[in-house]
Amino acid sequence: MQDRPDIAELLEAVAAFLREQVVPATEGQVAFHARVAANTLDIVRREVQLGPLAQASERARLHALLGSDAPTDPADANRLLCTRIASGELDPATPGLIDHLRQTTRDKLAIDQPGYAAGTTKKKD
Repeated sequence: MQDRPDIAELLEAVAAFLREQVVPATEGQVAFHARVAANTLDIVRREVQLGPLAQASERARLHALLGSDAPTDPADANRLLCTRIASGELDPATPGLIDHLRQTTRDKLAIDQPGYAAGTTKKKD
């Protein structure tokens, strides 16, 4: 869709409705399920916004690590990466491996649990 509201705005509006209108007006299981639905919509919104760039970056890093025989399917490429790590062909000394694993984890957390990722960077007093 090219006009406003875009997909992210629609998802945000429905999530806000659930949190601000439905949850306060209900209790028990219905309120719980409304919160779950709102959180699910937030994850979908972040996936729409952040997912394409994260996936493209992951594919590029996998290609750099696995070389020209890297499968085009991300799931297959990740299985090959795991196989090579398990066999010892790739290890923490492999250039780019640790950076790839950290960035992939950060990207996934930014979509699934952004508060968790933010909490891990705070300094302890």
